[in-house]
Amino acid sequence: MNAELSVLRLNLLRLLYLMLVVGTGFLGWSELLASPERLDLSRGVVVSILGAVSLLSILGLKYPLQMLPLLFWEIAWKTIWLLSIFLPLWRSGQASQGFLENAVACSLVALFYVVMPWSYVYRHYWKKTSETWRRAATAAVRNVH
Repeated sequence: MNAELSVLRLNLLRLLYLMLVVGTGFLGWSELLASPERLDLSRGVVVSILGAVSLLSILGLKYPLQMLPLLFWEIAWKTIWLLSIFLPLWRSGQASQGFLENAVACSLVALFYVVMPWSYVYRHYWKKTSETWRRAATAAVRNVH
């Protein structure tokens, strides 16, 4: 158990992963299994990504902190889509019903911002010393001999 975060916070993270398992799993796998031959290139890529996210989210149920990068991915793409694609279309009055429906679904990203343990993220992903980029010179010399 991780002593840095409360059990409540860990379980809230698990709830986010469960939302991804169910939501992305339903969207991705239903199309992949039903009629993959009908998918065009773009839609095939999208539903494959959704399927992968749903599978990886299962690991998040067991390891909520180790799988945080998956939640980073969800926060990043949904925020980028909302701000750079949907918002300009909506402001200009050009957002179709499909865009509006996707925006509602993507707006659930607000939950991710609330539940994400940002102080943990800061300590373990930003402040923490990075892994080495290359082998230390002394170790390289030892391997040569």
